[in-house]
Order: sequence, then C-alpha cells, then structure tokens
Amino acid sequence: MGWTGGSVLRDRNAGLYLSGVIVSGFGTSALWLASGIWVKSLTGSDSLAALTVFAMWAPTLVGPLLGTVADRVRRRPLLIGSNLAMAALLVSLLAVDSADRVWLLFCVLFLYGVNGVVQDAAETALVATAVDKRLLGDFNGLRMTANEGMKLIAPLAGAGLYARFGGGPVAVLDAVTFVLAAWLFAMMRVREEKPAPEPAGARLAGLTEGVRRLRGSAVVRPLVLAASVTMLLAGLNGATAFAVVDQGLGRAPSYLGLLYAVQGAGSVLIGLVAGPLLRRLPERVFAAAGIALFAVSVGLRALPYDAVVLAGSFGVGLGLPCVLIAALTAVQREIPAAVLGRTAATANTLIFAPNAVALGLGAGLIAFVDITVLLPVAGAIGLLTGIALASPGHARRRAVLAADGRDDHVGAGSGPVG
Repeated sequence: MGWTGGSVLRDRNAGLYLSGVIVSGFGTSALWLASGIWVKSLTGSDSLAALTVFAMWAPTLVGPLLGTVADRVRRRPLLIGSNLAMAALLVSLLAVDSADRVWLLFCVLFLYGVNGVVQDAAETALVATAVDKRLLGDFNGLRMTANEGMKLIAPLAGAGLYARFGGGPVAVLDAVTFVLAAWLFAMMRVREEKPAPEPAGARLAGLTEGVRRLRGSAVVRPLVLAASVTMLLAGLNGATAFAVVDQGLGRAPSYLGLLYAVQGAGSVLIGLVAGPLLRRLPERVFAAAGIALFAVSVGLRALPYDAVVLAGSFGVGLGLPCVLIAALTAVQREIPAAVLGRTAATANTLIFAPNAVALGLGAGLIAFVDITVLLPVAGAIGLLTGIALASPGHARRRAVLAADGRDDHVGAGSGPVG
C-alpha cells in the first residue's frame, strides 16, 4: 500500500505546518481541560465549569460568517497575526484569581473559539495552496494523528500544571505555543496573491457562497452530509460515556480516562494509514467503511464486558476520523481557492455543530432511554448512513450529473485519489 508520510514530512511547508499543529494543539488541549477545573475551583459550580467547553465551541455555529475573513486577506499573514494576538490575549488570564473575575476567562475562551474558526478556515485554504494536492490525503491523516496524539498527553500535562501552579501558568504555556506556531507559519514559503476586494453588494451573497459550493459539488456534498450525521451520532455516543462506565461496566468514573486513551490510540493509527488508503479507495468508500466500523463499535459499547467496550472504543477512534479526513480532503481539492476559506468554515459548521447539539440531546435522552437501546439504535443509523454513502446508486447519480455537465468537479473524486 505504501506509506508516504515521509514524503509529506519532507515537504517544507507541510512539515512546518504539522509542527505548528503539534505545538498549538498541545497548548489548546492543556487549556481546554484546565479551564474547566479553574472555573470549578473558583466558583464551585459544575454548570459554569461545563460552560467553558461551550464557550469555545459556540463560534462554530457562525462559521460561514467567520470563514469569509480567510478569503478576504492573505492567509499566511492572517495566521501569523491571529496567533500573536491570541498569545497576548491569553496573558490577561493571569488576572483571573477569584470568582468575580471568571467572566474574563469566559470572554477569552469565546474569542479563543472565534480565532479557532478563522484559523481553521485559513489553514485549510493555505494548505491546499502550499501542499502538493497528491499529498493532501496523507497530510490530513497526519494532521489527525498529530491532533489526537496531543489530546492523549496534553490534558494530563495541563491538569498537572494547574494542580501545582494554578491556571495562570497554563495560560502562559498556551500563549507560548501560539507564539511558536506564529513563527512556524512565518517560516513557510508560500506565494499568495492579494484577494480582489469584493463589491459591497456582493458581501452578503458571499456569506452563502460556502453553502452554494458545497451543495453544488456532487463529490463534496454527500461526504459532508455523511460526516454531519456521523458526528451527530458521535455526540450521542459521547453523552453516554459515563453511563457506559457506571451502569454498563460498574466501574468508577475514572475508568473513562482509559476508554478515551484507547479511542485516541485508534485515531492516531488511522491518521497514519489514511493517505495510502485514500489512494487505493474512492473517498466515499473509505469514508463509508469508517462509518460502518464506527457504527458497529458504538453498538458494542452497550454490552457489559470490559474487553468488548474497550474494543468498541478503539473501533470508534479508528472509524470516526475516516469520514472527516475524506470530507476535508475533498473540500480542499474540489473547491476553488478564492472561496475555500468560507466553504471550509461552512463545512466545519455543518459537520461539527450536530455533535454539540447531540451532546446536549444525549444528556437528556439517557435519563429516559437505557444505553442498551440508545447505543444499538445509534449504531443502526450509522450503518444505514455508511451503506447509503457507498451505494452503487449514489455513484450512478454522480455519473449522470457528470454526463449532463451539471457538476464541474465530479470526475476528480470518483476514483482513487492520487
């Protein structure tokens, strides 16, 4: 099958960008956990502690609006400036030392989320310009590996640093990682043309351009839709985590840490092999196989056996990223560079917003529906989603659209990538 991760790492721009992902991902993951502990220790409120995650996620809901920023300026200077701005902003958290100053932490976390949406859009567009398109599948797989790898170690480091020194040093650590990421982006060699200014009357229409591009591409549209449904199911699965540990296995809540670690290991592994698999399989088949594995694994978590639940957690980690990697790669390859930032942000909103909604919905459902019912039903819906994505009828519809000239991008994604 041939692993070509070495080719990605030998690409100067790809290597620098992945280094930035590792550095900034470490800081983000450390602050993500520490901020909840910070709020809990200052206020004693579980609800306020839970809201720290929501504050960082909320800006995703207006991704199409924020994503337009990445299409109106050059992406590399935007990334350098936004990283430095966040570093300066995080230093202000040194003033958070009592319950009446927690509002400052929430403001910073909200701006952190805004910056994250803009950066994700700019990074997606910059990578599509700076990295050989033949390496995009490998690159996105390695990016997934880097992100998940940081999630395995950074939260523990953040919690340990907070326990020893408090929240301020964790914020400073994150600020340092933003400065390092800015330096790495500055080292990239990318030639970008200055975007043409949009007429005032076209700006409102530009907000919906991402939706129009996604809807108009027979390659990207089904992958984004399948990813959206899958992330909805992932949210339901995540909401049942404590019930699986407590009701299903009779274990202490701390056992959840092991399940997350096993799931993360699966995500790291699939990130390493995603590129070669995408060169051997059509994107929709790769994504559909991952969704099917994810669906079966979710169903297995309903069984009251440690080994089975651990296997299910590993399968979730292995299968879930497949559709995300396939969808992102298709967006980068199929969407024109001029509107790629807003389209990528729109795709991220459509994919990840259902996850946030399902976490809240699932928290309510588990009070009325047993996990031995909820998880198998979620798994069945996932299997149907994977089957629909891989169905021959879907491929025939794309071929008809291509023959009629109704989709300009069908041919590029209908077979193996590369």
